[in-house]
Amino acid sequence: AHPHRAEGGAWPPRMTACSLVMALRVYASTTVSSIRVAVQLLREAKPNAWEDWRFELFDVTLDAGQFGSDARLLRDDGKRALTLFPGFEVTLHRDEAEGYHLNLVTGQPVFFVMWRSDDADPPRAWPELVTVSYNEAARLMDAQEHVDNVPMPAEVSAWVQAYVDEHYRPEPKKRKRPVSFLKPEGR
Repeated sequence: AHPHRAEGGAWPPRMTACSLVMALRVYASTTVSSIRVAVQLLREAKPNAWEDWRFELFDVTLDAGQFGSDARLLRDDGKRALTLFPGFEVTLHRDEAEGYHLNLVTGQPVFFVMWRSDDADPPRAWPELVTVSYNEAARLMDAQEHVDNVPMPAEVSAWVQAYVDEHYRPEPKKRKRPVSFLKPEGR
């Protein structure tokens, strides 16, 4: 259960497991290496004495076009507002296969979402990028970007795993010869 979801379904539910499986079967059957997702970003006003606004990644769900193309406010109670941003492509690339592998072996694979806020309009924030590559997320964080994550559904993990199984080849480890066995002029 998510800590901000109210009991009784006050927050929009995730895509049902059945529709998620059906959407992923369509993607898998056409050997597409990308999926479309929608991002839900939560904004909280005055969460404490030191912050005017706080933003939190709330959820990432599959988007089969049912959300349209424009961002929309799902809920706003004056303190917290939940906004849906549809239409993000998660595309798998061979040169990122190691990053996908690292995400999968963490125990809880996640979607990474890079988002930005507007300095001129502080209560405004929006997602810029969704990825499942651990390495890409690390590069974004190294560049001082806001990157948050949410758990990835098992069906999406299986899709990423199938891609990794097909495209990821770890570099063979090269045995480094101990220096003591080299000739003095080769040291």
